[in-house]
Amino acid sequence: MNMYRFKWMAAALALASGSLLAQTVEVKDAWVRTTVQGQKGTGAFMKITAKEGTRLVGVSTPIAGIAEVHEMKMEGDVMRMRAVPALDLPAGTTVELKPGGFHVMLMDLKTALPKDSTVPMTLLFKDAQGVQSQLQLKLPVATSAPGGAASAQDPHKH
Repeated sequence: MNMYRFKWMAAALALASGSLLAQTVEVKDAWVRTTVQGQKGTGAFMKITAKEGTRLVGVSTPIAGIAEVHEMKMEGDVMRMRAVPALDLPAGTTVELKPGGFHVMLMDLKTALPKDSTVPMTLLFKDAQGVQSQLQLKLPVATSAPGGAASAQDPHKH
């Protein structure tokens, strides 16, 4: 078997397993907000950039019974939060999951999340052709965003 054919077959296998899409998605500044004993929910935040248009269609972590992408927005004079089935990631555009906007909501926590611990998390993506892929991350637990950026716009501390 010549080298060209071997590389093509390896690429085809990688595409079939969905690993190529995960390589086209970049996650930066990811973190999870600390919790105290007995607290059942918190948020995870990050910046996601996809090289090609795709969608974030799921989130999972072993530390929470429920992990969902949520949106917070004002409806009149009331701040509302709701789960969204998918989050569009337009090609080349950074989508920020942040306090007060889109974020990952972790509910039914199995343990407290102290500062400087880490949380394993898997993001599930689906591209325009319907091919799914996963990206596994380890997010640091902190009291505020990386770099010390304050979260003054977070009216729903979670």
